[in-house]
Amino acid sequence: MTLLDRIKYLRKNHLHLSQEEFGNQLGMSKSNISNIEIGRVGITDRNIIAICKAFDVNEEWLRTGKGEMFEAKTRDDIISDFMVDLIKEEDDSFQKRLIEALACLN
Repeated sequence: MTLLDRIKYLRKNHLHLSQEEFGNQLGMSKSNISNIEIGRVGITDRNIIAICKAFDVNEEWLRTGKGEMFEAKTRDDIISDFMVDLIKEEDDSFQKRLIEALACLN
């Protein structure tokens, strides 16, 4: 599997994102993602780093296919990511109400 194959495989099979959704998270257009995936446009180191950072992808896996696809997360990383997402939620969201109720417990 080539680098371009791994990018497309990651996007479609693991992230379940369209080219447009994938591009939006990277600050790239749908057409740019399409051109990268078919090899019309070369992928830069900057693009690779952006993909790895945005989706917690193991850079070695993305570049070479070796190792695990995703970076291992610690318990603190998982909690931190959850809290960031929670802050972005609407004030009356179920998640915020649940955490508020839990916080009030002894």
